[in-house]
This record gives sequence, structure tokens and C-alpha cells, in this order.
Amino acid sequence: MDLHAVEQVALAPGERKLVPTGLAIELPAGFEAQLRPRSGLALKYGITLPNSPATIDPGYRGEIKVILQNTGSAPFTVEPGERIAQMVIARYEAIEWEEAELGESLRGEGGFGSTGR
Repeated sequence: MDLHAVEQVALAPGERKLVPTGLAIELPAGFEAQLRPRSGLALKYGITLPNSPATIDPGYRGEIKVILQNTGSAPFTVEPGERIAQMVIARYEAIEWEEAELGESLRGEGGFGSTGR
């Protein structure tokens, strides 16, 4: 779903600000909300979410606010009612960690391009 700003917020180039949406939700256990940038704002103006995807856990009950950053070269003003981010509700599995030795695998400790380009 699209999230909309509820107040005007000016962003200078390079600036980050918290933009309120006026929305609060109560997620059931085992679900999270993920906030993602809008592609049009990113392409046209360089407006993005620096912590994307942002996560809202099921225990949070406050207003959803979106951290927007202007990575563009010109000032940008968010207007009330403007779509500023997308929210996806996703199921997740809660786990309990157990300290143990790791088993062997074909990949092992190789990372950062070790399996190809």
C-alpha cells in the first residue's frame, strides 16, 4: 500500500527528515511491515529511504513515520497527501538462537563474489 505524507516537509540536497503519515497499525504476531522507496520519487528527484527496507515490528503502536533522504541535487518539498513510500506486510518466522559449531558446506566461508561475478 502507498503511504502518504500528512504535512509539508522540505528536504535540501543531502538532507534526511522524518515524515509523518498519520497512520498507526497493530500487526499480529509473526508479521512485520516493510517500508520501501517509491521508484518515481527515486528516479525523478533522488528521494529515497536510507534504511530501506525499514521494518515495523508487531509490538510498535506509534505513528508510522518515514525517513526520507534527498540524494538529488535540488531541494524537494513533500506536500500533504503525497505518496512517499510503499508498505508491504510480510510474515516472518521468530526463532531462538542456539550457540553451536557450524556445519560444513560447499561454499564454506567464501562470500562477496566468491561464487562468480
